[in-house]
Amino acid sequence: MFNDNRSKKLIVVAHCLVNQNSISDGTADFPSQFQEVIELLMENKLGIIQLPCPELSCLGLDRGDKVGAMRDLLSENTRIRNLLEEPQNIARLRAKADDVIEQIEEYQRYGFEVFGLIGINRSPSCGIETTTKSAQEEPGQGVFITVLEERLHHKGITLKMIGVKTSQVAESVARVKKLIQIPV
Repeated sequence: MFNDNRSKKLIVVAHCLVNQNSISDGTADFPSQFQEVIELLMENKLGIIQLPCPELSCLGLDRGDKVGAMRDLLSENTRIRNLLEEPQNIARLRAKADDVIEQIEEYQRYGFEVFGLIGINRSPSCGIETTTKSAQEEPGQGVFITVLEERLHHKGITLKMIGVKTSQVAESVARVKKLIQIPV
């Protein structure tokens, strides 16, 4: 089954890596996507499982405040994180995480390889190694990644995770190459 031309290789990516239009006002580094990372994935024949944007899903495109872009980035990220941590948003994030896990399980059931997940460091929702809390970038995960990892653990699924920053193109590409096992 599935012995056609598909690679059977996949990677899970934060929504905004593929769609910069979804991120909070004033923070887009690119017009559409993180091209260098997306092209690397395409060159290596990896299908993309795109995470839902937790901030867009829970808070809307304006993140619940039309003047959010007027705040400094870390203060705005903290405000967003605090809203995402509200019980009704955590419930929505659990449902979103379960949807992603269903896709991963379905691919794995048929022998597809999921290389890992690429998140966005410093993000209040999709940070992997760093996130924003108390108007500071600090070690830790974003709210959605924390929920997703808890749900993955509950299902017995291990997924390598790395974070990138759109402002650090060369370093981000090197990190992705390492994740997908391309010599740097």
